[in-house]
Amino acid sequence: MFYAALTMQLLPALKVMAPLDWLALAWFFIAWAGYAMFANRRVTLSRSLLGVTNRYRRQWMLQTTARENRVVDGVVVQNLSTSPSFFASTTILIIGALFAVLGTQGASDLVKEFPFAGASSAFVFDLKLLLLIGIFVYAFFRFTWSMRQYTFGALLIASMPDATVFARGEANREEYAERAGRVIGMAAETFNDGLRGCYMSFAGLMWFSSALAFALATTGIVFLLYQREFRSDVLDVLRH
Repeated sequence: MFYAALTMQLLPALKVMAPLDWLALAWFFIAWAGYAMFANRRVTLSRSLLGVTNRYRRQWMLQTTARENRVVDGVVVQNLSTSPSFFASTTILIIGALFAVLGTQGASDLVKEFPFAGASSAFVFDLKLLLLIGIFVYAFFRFTWSMRQYTFGALLIASMPDATVFARGEANREEYAERAGRVIGMAAETFNDGLRGCYMSFAGLMWFSSALAFALATTGIVFLLYQREFRSDVLDVLRH
């Protein structure tokens, strides 16, 4: 009885959007999630930009264990954390702006005046805004979690035993460097997830034009991400 009533309520909402819109929306989530799983698997094989840089992070931490003064290392970690901090602040502003548009009467009519915008009802227009809000909320949580992970990395550097302790064999240098490098690498991976969300928001923006433009933009953004993470010139340089 409950499921029948729920179905009766959802059917009108499902009919509001054209089948092509639903297919484009499904393709958006499948492409995003599928690429994320693919990229995360390739990180473990060190075939991506993130995987290669993770090796450098471990080497960095290994050198840090041999240094007496680690102030520079702490400053570097602090500087690395400024990027997710900036993006987290930016996403908050974007989310607030999108909510302001969501609560504005006649916003969908205003968008119809743009040459690239396709005709849609106010309900569908709100769904498109909610998609963008959801993307930036996801990005915000990834950026803030990246900030915290960088904080944990700084904590590992600050609590690192003296170089003499490692030299005497009282602490395992390889093990500590692996742990610290992995934490900082996880912070970079989380930051990368947030950046992917920002990239995918451009595909979501194209939904205001048409479902076909939305699907094509999704494909183009995923291809761009692949090129930058697996086929970029900087990756070739870092590999050698």
